[in-house]
Amino acid sequence: MAIDTLRRFLFPCFCPATTERSLSGTNPASAPPKKRISTSLRDDIPDEKKPKGTRNQDQDSQSSAGGSNDSSATAASMATQPRPSKSMVIGTIFGNRRGHVWFCIQHDRLSIKPTLLLELSILTQQLVQEMRCGLVRIALESNRPELELCPLRSIPVWTMFCNGRKLGFAAKRKASERVRLILKTMQCVTVGAGVIPSGFGSDSGSDELMYMRANYEHVVGSADSESFHLINPDECPGQELSVFLLRSRNGVPR
Repeated sequence: MAIDTLRRFLFPCFCPATTERSLSGTNPASAPPKKRISTSLRDDIPDEKKPKGTRNQDQDSQSSAGGSNDSSATAASMATQPRPSKSMVIGTIFGNRRGHVWFCIQHDRLSIKPTLLLELSILTQQLVQEMRCGLVRIALESNRPELELCPLRSIPVWTMFCNGRKLGFAAKRKASERVRLILKTMQCVTVGAGVIPSGFGSDSGSDELMYMRANYEHVVGSADSESFHLINPDECPGQELSVFLLRSRNGVPR
């Protein structure tokens, strides 16, 4: 299982029917049937002379029509309400053992160009300690007024919280040659965790690289909120990890 692999590598060191009526005493062959106007549509007949049930039928038809209009209006209003959109993405957490954690989002694991790449201020060993409890919530918040019209993923710097504690900042990065090489090396990994030996790539002096890759549910709540939730394979209980992107407007979280 991917969770067992994670613990092994990381912990030790995400038309109505109609009826016909015939007139009694009238011969259909001798005289054609007379056309009769429904009494419910005539204004010259007082209400007391109308057949019983006519007025009630008219009221029922009006109420049913009104009810259908109300239900249509309710359905239309429900349809116009914004609903969160959900999709599946590939999320990878990686970092040198004594370095900072990186969070990468891809729509295709074979592509070495990530759709979102963030460098977090939390250290890899510190994140491993947080994951020992099985629950990790990373919240990245932005409340800068000059960035209210900026696309959420284009915000350059975030204030970072991990399990409710402020842990510095997170920064949006562009994929460098080293990051592209890391993603290319992990192309064959769909779900799992592991360690890449030290001296990877051109950085001969770096220590070993730890990584964890999994499927994430991407939820877009609004233009000011997105979140990524790790999906455990085979619906088995295990690590729970979520990353939230939140923007506040005029000091009020959205």
